[in-house]
Amino acid sequence: MNGVRSASPRTVRGGAVRRAAALLTTLALATGCAAGTQDSPDAGVGAGKGAPRMTIGMVSHSGDGDTFWDIVQNGAERAAAKDHVTFLYAHDKEGAQQAALIQSYIDQKVDGLIVTLAKPEAVRAAVRKAVAHGIPVVTINSGGEFSRAYGALAHIGQDESVAGRAVGDELNRRHAKKVLCVVHEQGNVSLEDRCAGVRKAFHGTVENLDVDGTNAPASQSSIEAKLQSDTSLDTIVTLGAPMAAISVKAKEQAGSSARIATFDLNSAVVKLLKAKDVTFAVDQQPYLQGYEAVDLLWLHRTNADVLGGGKPVLTGPALVTAKDVPKLTEYTGRGTR
Repeated sequence: MNGVRSASPRTVRGGAVRRAAALLTTLALATGCAAGTQDSPDAGVGAGKGAPRMTIGMVSHSGDGDTFWDIVQNGAERAAAKDHVTFLYAHDKEGAQQAALIQSYIDQKVDGLIVTLAKPEAVRAAVRKAVAHGIPVVTINSGGEFSRAYGALAHIGQDESVAGRAVGDELNRRHAKKVLCVVHEQGNVSLEDRCAGVRKAFHGTVENLDVDGTNAPASQSSIEAKLQSDTSLDTIVTLGAPMAAISVKAKEQAGSSARIATFDLNSAVVKLLKAKDVTFAVDQQPYLQGYEAVDLLWLHRTNADVLGGGKPVLTGPALVTAKDVPKLTEYTGRGTR
């Protein structure tokens, strides 16, 4: 089990926080969340004085080395610094361990929780227990359809079925015929929803391939073998940014001409878009998921605010291509996209 990471908002990835400052000024104005002191959202910026008055914990389903979650944390940490919140982060890809991490934060009596619901059944009891103990919960990224039933204040992320259908529609426009949808974490409901959404909108054939996203060499071998055994595959859709680069290598080794599209962004995917090794990517804006979740919990405590009216607060999908590379290069370089 991965240990709980605890730090003041200033100490973790401080460089990324400083680089994000300019963007966050714009984000704060756009969201109306340019809040100030802990006790008064209208008091102006200045919450950094004195001791932290609120602690928020986040538990995600991230495996080790997943760059997507670095971006989520960058957003959460920047909002924590602005709101004078102590931010704690823990992750584990196993549902039972996620539940144990949630329990550890309940035991610490945190003032708010941010939780992913990639494996909703595994964490349902723990999330409901947190709510029963008076700890407000915001869910992010995955399992939005379960959020309200578990007692969360709101869900912040993208509708994965909608995102999948957007990919299917785009593949139709690109005249694809047969798609390999690479699932890098079995049992993750959000990934299953993505492939199902692609299948629903796409006019051709979609076949899923399960790989172990934490084992890059094995994943590459599995994709390579599939491409070699089925030369009719003309498109690969990966469900996370790290898997896109792995698929590019697999395609080259297999001698395949299949095009590659991916969900999610990182700096490597932007380079692949520029080189046209990846045709398009689906951006769900993970920075916003972390930032808005922390800010909402702070605003809920200081101003009784809620978001969404019982519906998910959507951060995506947005399709990006090579034409978006100049701006994306700047933003991914500072850890905000």
